[in-house]
Amino acid sequence: MRSKTVGQRSSGASRQEDPRVSALRDAAVRLRAELDAHQPELRDRGVAEDQLDAVRAMVRSGAPEVRALRTSLLLLTAALGSLSTLAEPLGELRRAVELFGEPAPRRRE
Repeated sequence: MRSKTVGQRSSGASRQEDPRVSALRDAAVRLRAELDAHQPELRDRGVAEDQLDAVRAMVRSGAPEVRALRTSLLLLTAALGSLSTLAEPLGELRRAVELFGEPAPRRRE
């Protein structure tokens, strides 16, 4: 039996990542790469970058909040939806967000 390499994590059971989180991360990474490669000046680039950063933070948490995901998707669509070159990666992100289902209804007080 080989010993663990220095710095290697020792966990009793390896955690399996939620496939929805994996799909969301992959879609966000792809959209960010496509956005970074898009040369023309975009008036709402800052909004899009901020929302992609928010999605990335939610992915790191491992349990994204559905309402926050949908808000980020809405803002990304508003910022980038008119760009045909980003339609496919934006659609991939939308499909990944939809994997999380509908947000829970808001409670009335």
